[in-house]
Amino acid sequence: MIKKLVVVLIAIVTYSSYGQEGTASPYSFYGIGSLKFKGTVENRSMGGLSIYTDSIHMNLRNPASYGGLNLSSLGGESRPIKFTVGGGYSGLNLKTDASEDQTSSTTFDYIAIGIPVGKFGFGLGLLPYTSVGYKIESGAPEMPTNRYNGSGGVNKAFFSAGYQLNKNFSVGAEANYNFGNIQNNAIEFVYDANGDPVQYQSKEENRSDLSGLNYNFGLTYKGMINKDLELVSGLTFTPKSDLNSINERTIATIVINDLTGFEAVVNSIEEDLEADGLKETTQILPSKLSFGLGLGKPKKWFVGAEYTSQKTSKFSNRIFNIENATFEDANTFALGGFYIPKYNSLSSYWKRAVYRAGLRFENTGLNINTESINEFGISFGVGLPVGRLFSNANVGFEVGKRGTTKQNLIQENFINFNISLSLNDRWFVKRKYD
Repeated sequence: MIKKLVVVLIAIVTYSSYGQEGTASPYSFYGIGSLKFKGTVENRSMGGLSIYTDSIHMNLRNPASYGGLNLSSLGGESRPIKFTVGGGYSGLNLKTDASEDQTSSTTFDYIAIGIPVGKFGFGLGLLPYTSVGYKIESGAPEMPTNRYNGSGGVNKAFFSAGYQLNKNFSVGAEANYNFGNIQNNAIEFVYDANGDPVQYQSKEENRSDLSGLNYNFGLTYKGMINKDLELVSGLTFTPKSDLNSINERTIATIVINDLTGFEAVVNSIEEDLEADGLKETTQILPSKLSFGLGLGKPKKWFVGAEYTSQKTSKFSNRIFNIENATFEDANTFALGGFYIPKYNSLSSYWKRAVYRAGLRFENTGLNINTESINEFGISFGVGLPVGRLFSNANVGFEVGKRGTTKQNLIQENFINFNISLSLNDRWFVKRKYD
C-alpha cells in the first residue's frame, strides 16, 4: 500500500510541476525568483518551525538532525531509514487599487532520503530552491506599454551528514549544488498617431544559466528538564556564497497576431554581453542565521519559536538590476507546535494522528518603491499514520498574504495546500538467534 502511495504522489506532483510554473507570483520578477523551499510539510504546518527533530521525520533545514542514537524502544536497533516526498498547490488572489485577478500553481517540493549509520546519519535529496513564473503588463488594459514574462528557477541537490556528540547535542554539515536557469522577456509597445499599435514591435529576451555551491551548518540540543518536560533548541548558519551566472540576450523584431496573440519573429540579433562585461556575472547568495527554542513532552506535545535573519542587502547581480527595486536584510519569526492525543492508541486511529499549527511573520528582503514586501501566514496540518514503523502521510494548509497595494504595488492573498509522505523502513536488523 505504501509503495502505491509513493508512486501516486510522485506521479501527481511531477505531472503538475510540468503543467505549470512553480510560482505565479509577480514578485518572482525580482532577483532569482521567489524562495520555494520553506521546509517539509511538517515544518510548514507549524509556521515554518524547523527546530524539532525526531527519529521518524526528516528535517531538511538542519543537517544536525541526521545524527542520533540507536533506539532503546526497538531493543537497541538502529534508527529506521527515512524517505520523504512532497508537493503542493497554491492559489493566489492578486489585488491592486484598481483591479483583482486569480491565478494558481502546482509544484513538486522535495524528495529526500535519510540513512542512519550508528551515531552518524546521512541524507541526500533534490528540491526546488527558487521559482520564477510571472506575466505582467503595464499601462492601460486596452493600450499596454510593456509586457513582461518570466519562467525558470534554481534547484538544489544536497548531501548532508550529522553526528550525535552525546545524548543531548548533535552537529551536522550540508553541501548544496545549486543549478537552473531563468528566462525572461519584455515587449515595449509602440503606437501610431491614431493610437493603434504599429506592425513591428521590439522584444528583448534574456536567459541566465546559474550554478554554484553553498554550505549549511547545524547544531541541535535535546534534554529533559524534568521527568516530563524536554527542552529543544536548534541553530543553523549558511555562509555567504557565489552563484555563477552565464547570460545571453537577444533583441528581436516581432509581429503580434491580434486574434491569437501569437508572436512571430521577423528578425533577431544577439547582443554582445561580453563587451559590456555581462556575459558571465556572479550572483551573491547572502548568509543566513537561524535560532530557535522550544519546550514539550516527548510523544505528546511541543511548542517553540524560531528567528531567522538573512543578509539579503548583499544580494546583487548586475544583469538583474531594476531601478525601483532594492534589497534589504530579511528576517522571519515563526511560532508553532504539535499535539498527539495518544501516540500508541489501539482503539482510535485519530488519537495516533499528529495535529500541527503555527504562524509566521516575514520581511522578504525585497523593497519596491520604498515599500518593504512583507509576508504573513497561519498554518494548520495533520500527520496521518500509515503502514508500519510510524510512517505517515502529512497534509498542511496555510492562508496568508504577501505585499501591499500601496505605491501601486500588488497584494497577494494566498492559500497553500501541501501533502507529503514520510516513510520509515528497516534495512539492517540485528539477528536475535543464530
